[in-house]
Amino acid sequence: MTDQTPADPTPPDQAPLWTPSADRVASAAMTRFIHQAGCADYDALYAQSIADPGPFWKQVWDFCGVVGEPGPAPYLVDADKMPGAQFFPGAKLNYAENLLKRDDDSDAILFWGEDKVKRRLSRRELNQAVARCAAALKKAGVGVGDRVAGYLPNMPEAVIALLATSSIGAVWSSASPDFGVRGVVDRFGQIEPKVFIACDGYWYGGKAFDCLEKVSQILTEIPSVQTVVIVPYAGGPGGEVGAHRPAKAVDWNDFLGSGPAPALTFERLPFNHPLYILYSSGTTGVPKCIVHGAGGSLLQHVKELILHSDVKRDDRVFYFTTCGWMMFNWVVSTLACDATLLQFDGSPFHPTADILFDYADAERMTLFGASAKYIDALNKAGAEPIRTHKLTTVRTMTSTGSPLAPESFDYVYAKIKKDLCLASISGGTDIVSCFVLGNPIQPVWRGELQGPGLGMAVEVFDDDGQPLQGVKGELVCTKPFPCMPVGFWNDPDGAKYHAAYFDRFPNIWRHGDWVEATPHGGLIILGRSDATLNPGGVRIGTAEIYRQVEQIPEVLESLVVGQDWDNDVRVVLFVRLRDGVALSDDLQTRIRKLIRQNASPRHVPAVIVQVTDIPRTRSGKIVELAVREIVHGRPVKNREALANPEALELFRNRPELGSAS
Repeated sequence: MTDQTPADPTPPDQAPLWTPSADRVASAAMTRFIHQAGCADYDALYAQSIADPGPFWKQVWDFCGVVGEPGPAPYLVDADKMPGAQFFPGAKLNYAENLLKRDDDSDAILFWGEDKVKRRLSRRELNQAVARCAAALKKAGVGVGDRVAGYLPNMPEAVIALLATSSIGAVWSSASPDFGVRGVVDRFGQIEPKVFIACDGYWYGGKAFDCLEKVSQILTEIPSVQTVVIVPYAGGPGGEVGAHRPAKAVDWNDFLGSGPAPALTFERLPFNHPLYILYSSGTTGVPKCIVHGAGGSLLQHVKELILHSDVKRDDRVFYFTTCGWMMFNWVVSTLACDATLLQFDGSPFHPTADILFDYADAERMTLFGASAKYIDALNKAGAEPIRTHKLTTVRTMTSTGSPLAPESFDYVYAKIKKDLCLASISGGTDIVSCFVLGNPIQPVWRGELQGPGLGMAVEVFDDDGQPLQGVKGELVCTKPFPCMPVGFWNDPDGAKYHAAYFDRFPNIWRHGDWVEATPHGGLIILGRSDATLNPGGVRIGTAEIYRQVEQIPEVLESLVVGQDWDNDVRVVLFVRLRDGVALSDDLQTRIRKLIRQNASPRHVPAVIVQVTDIPRTRSGKIVELAVREIVHGRPVKNREALANPEALELFRNRPELGSAS
């Protein structure tokens, strides 16, 4: 544990950046829930949710209008076992039934594909499309527990296919179409889908990219696929894709068929029946297949959307995501809240940085979700939506994917909108949801996530498993929660699952984040704990360095690793600079000075190296561990997990790094 802590991003005498108005607090679903639970305030509600999880989650079920049979009490058995605890052991429900409970002409899904495509589906049209797709899947031999894979953009067909798959009790899994052949095979090959649904191509930056040649190659390596469905998207007017169409593929519209839509039915199954399979990033090996249950995913999502994000009936909810990131699965659950799902696919900077804010104004967006990297990129691009757009309906902005720097908090309130609940949230693919969330009835403090989610017994532990306050440590969850994975695919004895989360602290979920609790009840995420630096035996979170470096105007982005050196570890900082800027001695001095002043001498990099690109996963996260392997001359096992694997070569055999001894 370090005795050198970075400067508190929110000095005690500083006011919060945003405080909800009395009207906002009074109208919030969270306020109604507090009253219905018989609690005096939010803190009392949170304490109750942790002390007695079974009744709490039943209250969430009832308050959020979950459709299904909860079964008899108790709603949590074996609460002392993690893993092993069971929520709602007698429940029966269907995820799709909860998202399709309305059947009217109101908007269900709005879709923008850059500036090329705009579409609108009513709830009735969505229900009919799901009914057709479900019938087609059954005809293709898909039954309860079978897998359906989607290689699709973030578009309505992805939602239709997910819901159709769920409605019949099958299991959904998706990847975005920018994944390479090996990345798709490494994922879907493990789960052996019967049906493979892919797009003909996709748009990015105004350019059409073909997918069908990759689809043909993928199919040769996944023999389980019996039916291939092609969704037309980028092959229409202006597109130049489709020359490599697989011979036995059926067109999406032909697959769904014509004539009256069949009756929409739902297979109600146990609470933990698999809903979808997501994947670990896989940068250090073949991705792990993480199986998520229908009941836990649904219950956690509606809690996070309705209570923590204040999503109301007929709100319009948007998250900038792809089908390869868990935020796709999360935001689709918007439909269970009687709200409208806004989808966008493509570059968020095409044709200009205004595109998503144009969308927000045009479609009356109420929740605007994006990655921390996107917000930083807007800032670096000099975008000022507060001057160019009205954004009158946007009440909440959420950010995840990586820690949101304090300067990004400043940017949002100065350059996007002043009256806004800015919710920096954190969780992950492992739980397809969040441990730490926003709260519409509490203040937003600079650089802080507002607090743990209801029902999530989040604590900060030291290396010996002792709780900490105001000191950096491991993020853990000390009690079971319903969205824990059902397990890993092809892990019959649960050994891989147990090793991933429970080996370090028995009966405690260790998430792998390096964090610090704040006096306001919030948290600061300091980076992944497995990527923490350890110079001189002092543990340092990488986000503590990024927070300082990316204040430098010349620096577009950075990546930091620990390099084994002289029987110790030294901090190495890589920077990508603005076009035409070189890493001068003066710039290096300014970087080091800022880090020393605002963090500590331990944080100051021993070496600073300029690179032209930073490798990222396809969900936009920088890959510190893969770069660390390259720096040490070790192989990176799964490059297909990266959006730009060629960037790794920029870090190999750098003369600036010498030869570690």
